Amino acid sequence: MAIQKVLNSAVCTLEKIPYSVIALLARVAVADVFWRSGQTKVDGWTITDSTFDLFREEYRVPLLPPELAAYLATIQEHLFSVLILVGLASRLSALGLLGMTLVIQLFVYPANYPDHLLWAAALLLIVARGPGAFSLDHLLWRKIKKVA
Repeated sequence: MAIQKVLNSAVCTLEKIPYSVIALLARVAVADVFWRSGQTKVDGWTITDSTFDLFREEYRVPLLPPELAAYLATIQEHLFSVLILVGLASRLSALGLLGMTLVIQLFVYPANYPDHLLWAAALLLIVARGPGAFSLDHLLWRKIKKVA
């Protein structure tokens, strides 16, 4: 009986962790992964020749010309990372990165599923539950509710 009380107490304590803290950690983790990936594709504001080569020779995304895929991936990684980090259009940005994760998993690096599952879990959390209170989305929704 004493062990059950200790376990119940531990569970109650852990359940007090605010969702906003968990969401912020998920947002920072995912933003970091995709931002750093995007940074490897550019030199300043220019996509590098090696990036185009990667999309031609290694990534080979189906249905898209390699040059277009390189531009889209680079823009998505940078734009959605910033939006998720600050919590603006978070669910939409998370959906965009989740789609990118699925493409990477299915067509580019299927053996990297452990990483992709972690990214997908964090992104699905944001899609399903939102970015939390530490976000611009939260501030905007509070203002919209006051006006309505």
